[in-house]
Amino acid sequence: MDDRPKHIRQLKNALQILEAEILYSQSPLKEAFALIAAQIPYPTKTFFKAMSQQIMEADSDLHELWQENIRHFKKISSLEANDEEILNQFGRTLGQHDFDQQQKHIHLAITHLDRELEEAKDKQRKYAKLSKGLGILCGLFIVLLLI
Repeated sequence: MDDRPKHIRQLKNALQILEAEILYSQSPLKEAFALIAAQIPYPTKTFFKAMSQQIMEADSDLHELWQENIRHFKKISSLEANDEEILNQFGRTLGQHDFDQQQKHIHLAITHLDRELEEAKDKQRKYAKLSKGLGILCGLFIVLLLI
């Protein structure tokens, strides 16, 4: 079964937590990422945990670190190329703007993820119907063979 809708929902929840941590708690990104990792299940948890651990020790900039971890996260999750692109676009803006602009970028990423979530749910429903239909046909075929 495809876990893509579940993983997209986890990402949306993570971005909502990130928004709260940035805007209301004004936590540094390292702390915000650690808090997200503590609240979100696997596999999304691994992405934010890695970001939290690597952000202080990395020689590269935040965007490069973000992209590298997104590539790894895509391998262990059910995300597709569109989801990866949304996250990479968001990563380009992370930490580059004031609170209001950052909030707008978070909302934009969540809106794009909403669109992908609906598409993933539609695809999942389509394949569920197909599987059900194939099961019925296989059952009829077996009954015909036994007659």
